[in-house]
Amino acid sequence: MTGQVNWVEIASHVMDLAIAYVLALPIGWDRERKERSAGIRTFPLVAIASCGFVLVAIRVLGIDSIGQARILEGLITGVGFIGGGAILKHSAGASGTATAASLWATGAVGGAVGYGLYDIAVILSLVTYATLRWMAPLKEVARTDDEGVSAGAQPASAADRATLRS
Repeated sequence: MTGQVNWVEIASHVMDLAIAYVLALPIGWDRERKERSAGIRTFPLVAIASCGFVLVAIRVLGIDSIGQARILEGLITGVGFIGGGAILKHSAGASGTATAASLWATGAVGGAVGYGLYDIAVILSLVTYATLRWMAPLKEVARTDDEGVSAGAQPASAADRATLRS
């Protein structure tokens, strides 16, 4: 249909982009509430951009093209690069790894929607949100030993360390 507007195709693309956007919102909201480096704006943008790249690739290359693998490879790398910017190195370790991983997962959500794999997109979105939301308290529990001392924290003196061991 060269030269003609295909309104059905446009509506389908708008719907896919909207689905990708909506599925990314809870993840972005969680990161925004926790004042992370990426949040309510970044996550939906990653999802719709990923979805958009897939939709363009399907339109240009065809769904059965071997070029689809290259599109996915580029998408995975590109979103990983964006996520890498969320990771900050400190003397005590690194922060932002969960935000980086969730950005990567959000790219997969958008890609899945672009390929019409809505079940995978919904599952990815739910599992990512649940991991960010409900695993954080478990992370704190894992960092605290039976005595209430954070793992990795050292008492000030040798006497304090001896007391904790007993």
